[in-house]
Amino acid sequence: MTDTGSSAADAPPPGCPAHPGAVRLGGLAYQQTPSQLYRALRREHGAVAPVLLDGDIPAWLVLGYSEVSYVTGHDELFARDSRRWNQWPNIPEDWPLMPFVGYQPSVLFTEGEEHQRRAGVITEALEGVDQFELARDCQIVADELISSFAGSGQAELMSAYAHTLPARAVVQVCGMPLGGADTRQLVDDLRISLDAAEGEDPIAAYGRVGARLTQLVKEKRERPGRDVTSRMIQHPAGLTDEEVVQDLISVIAAAQQPTANWICNTLRLLLTDARFALNVSGGRLSVGEALNEVLWLDTPTQNFIGRWAVRDTQLGGRRIRAGDCLVLGLAAANTDPQIWPEAHVGAENAAHLSFSNGEHRCPYPAPLLADVMARTAVETLLERLPDLVLAVEPDELTWRPSVWMRGLTALPVEFTPVVH
Repeated sequence: MTDTGSSAADAPPPGCPAHPGAVRLGGLAYQQTPSQLYRALRREHGAVAPVLLDGDIPAWLVLGYSEVSYVTGHDELFARDSRRWNQWPNIPEDWPLMPFVGYQPSVLFTEGEEHQRRAGVITEALEGVDQFELARDCQIVADELISSFAGSGQAELMSAYAHTLPARAVVQVCGMPLGGADTRQLVDDLRISLDAAEGEDPIAAYGRVGARLTQLVKEKRERPGRDVTSRMIQHPAGLTDEEVVQDLISVIAAAQQPTANWICNTLRLLLTDARFALNVSGGRLSVGEALNEVLWLDTPTQNFIGRWAVRDTQLGGRRIRAGDCLVLGLAAANTDPQIWPEAHVGAENAAHLSFSNGEHRCPYPAPLLADVMARTAVETLLERLPDLVLAVEPDELTWRPSVWMRGLTALPVEFTPVVH
């Protein structure tokens, strides 16, 4: 066992930011039971574990709730500008994680006053979204999607419902026309850039996303409307077209796939957990509890890369060197036994880190808008198809083998066919 309280004993050798016992992030452990991997890492290494990213690139995984809160609350020690990384000489140009860490002039990588300026534009643009209108639009989309499969008595909800609804909702609030081939391509490219399957090219997909949103910004400069993109363009902060494009990518990516996984993970909980099964049909209180419990136990964004150490420092008994990369272990932090000593995670409070924390947390009111989308999606489905059940045994459901996202590969269900 590693002595996590000692900084000298576990200091890495000179020039190497990783501990010799570093664990590869990924592999079979992530496919079904990442929580067991987090427990093992915490038991072996404490609150901050040495890990290896794709291509055996060393980093630190921050597992502790208080440690993640500390890192995200101290930008002067752990900053977002990835150009600080001491591993860039070892990173190939086609590295799979480049869409996450390659520096872009977006709000994600800005710091200090510049970050406040850019985040302020996003916040004010999102505040212009009427939550009642959004709920109504989501219900219209939900009804349309449900009607497309309601007569068959069966559906695969991940592709036919959970992914499609927030995708259509978020592109609509950003001012993109619904139903167009380019809109569908944008949604697919966002998924690939965030969570590529075997054989898909995340870097090429990310490039196509940027090109389509560049076109959208050009269109909105000429013909502004009542949408997020137009409000960002017209904001007094005077963002350039490139800045608007980069920040739109951040907004859409953060809204689409995490919300889709939140919807599907909540439906899985409602359909497999006896605590909800008895009274979930039409039970709005149960849906709210399930949505919150998922943020604690199956949070859509498991890990986030990351922060980069501004200078040599200490964290969780570890010696962190200037330029080291820290991965925020949001899922591990949410289930930290230090905050749940009885091993029971209660869904009654919202102090989870699923939307991160500090200056770079998900900007208000984005979590509220995501909740509107997720809650409307779940409630509408259960009201329309009240006898919805899983089409397979619960243990046959499989999770995508992603280090970053927590989502099912598929959610097959059955119900009494409804013909309108």
